[in-house]
Amino acid sequence: MNAPPPLSQLRKGRHPGAESYEEILDQDTRPVPAFLREQHVPELPLEGVPVERYFDREFFQKEVQHVWLKCWQWACREEDIPNVGDTEIYDVVGKSLLICRTKPDEIRAFYNSCPHRGRKLATLPGCKSEFRCPYHGLSWNTDGVLKNNHIAWDFPQWEGGKMDLPEAKVETWGGFVFINFDLNARPLMDYLGPLAKDFERYELHNRHKIIHVQKPVRCNWKALAEAFMESHHSVTTHPQILPFLADVNSQYDLLNDYVSRHFSAQGVASPLLADQNLTAEQIIAAMTGQATSRRQVGEAGAVPEGMTARQFAAEQGRQALSASDGWDYSDKSDAEMLDALLYNLWPNMSFWAGFPPNLVYRWRPRGLDPEVGIMDVVMLKRAPKDAPRPPPVPVHELGIDEPWSAAEELGGLAGIFEQDMGNLPYVQEGLHASGTGVVHFARYSEMRIRQLHLLIDRWIAAGEAGS
Repeated sequence: MNAPPPLSQLRKGRHPGAESYEEILDQDTRPVPAFLREQHVPELPLEGVPVERYFDREFFQKEVQHVWLKCWQWACREEDIPNVGDTEIYDVVGKSLLICRTKPDEIRAFYNSCPHRGRKLATLPGCKSEFRCPYHGLSWNTDGVLKNNHIAWDFPQWEGGKMDLPEAKVETWGGFVFINFDLNARPLMDYLGPLAKDFERYELHNRHKIIHVQKPVRCNWKALAEAFMESHHSVTTHPQILPFLADVNSQYDLLNDYVSRHFSAQGVASPLLADQNLTAEQIIAAMTGQATSRRQVGEAGAVPEGMTARQFAAEQGRQALSASDGWDYSDKSDAEMLDALLYNLWPNMSFWAGFPPNLVYRWRPRGLDPEVGIMDVVMLKRAPKDAPRPPPVPVHELGIDEPWSAAEELGGLAGIFEQDMGNLPYVQEGLHASGTGVVHFARYSEMRIRQLHLLIDRWIAAGEAGS
């Protein structure tokens, strides 16, 4: 990537006159980690992208071959498979993997396909003693070694262990199990580096799933991901959060080719409401009215004199979270208690930083359909200080026509997701209906989306060139 421009140029293209995220951090009541203040804003090409890449099957096949079968993607959490034999199933772009804990300290990923006639070996997760094909009864040990072939006399071509289950590459970080179909892929940390460094203080490996909701959506996976990569859509899509979210003055950064981030301050009103001069009590009332299980701000009411709404909400959050898990948050910054601190790992993952329960998003195609995506919403909570880590919740799978509110565990977040999903089918229809044949992205606030497409193009070009 190009070197970031001088600090004097970093305000180029920002909301005129609005308080910057850095200036909001200057008012924090606790020391702020240095990495929250760093800014990385390279210049990217400004050309739009063709609408066809959201629905054209030929382009989608190129994505499958050169992106999805080559990139790192998280398949499950380590806590989902705590015991030897525990197995999760990960499906993407027509491929299926058995993610299995083969030893106490070993996780492997096997293709979920019988080498005999192709039948899926498993359709449900669980603890397995073997992988036995329901079609003809051939079986494999959970380490992928052929266990039993009752018609071995008729398979001379299988002699010498040639029919062990093929594998994908596996690495772990932060309690997540990542897979890569490309056995020659570069190490995960080559991509994850700055994200992993910034997240050291949040100990994602010591957290447990308290929410996992999965839902298909009638749009391309990129349109689905893009809905969560900028904040300025809030003015029309989420107007109820404007009294406490600094949306159009959010900060955006590209930390390397594969890690981007997006910071939106909470506890301060949107610059678009500057003329309303909202009081601290009005801001807190709006926050409590839209409370989610991630952010806890106590009860609406009088904010002590000399304290801002943001400072009050952060202190309420410290006390509530400490009461919940037993850890001390008295020295944690307001930003890390309140703000939407989203880090994306290309191409399809988003990890929220901070100390309250962390949101994690994943987007992917549903099978080989370029016009239906799947979104996973996970929430990770820190393990109690003096108690065993609770077991993870199972996945709550919603149907394509079920509302997010059917997942009651999402609380106030369900309404936010419902508003986003209200746009997306019409985005997909509008892409087909386009009169220009091109979509355009903002220079600064949508540079993360621009980078998503630039890397897809780069990987496809490299794949087609054979490099």
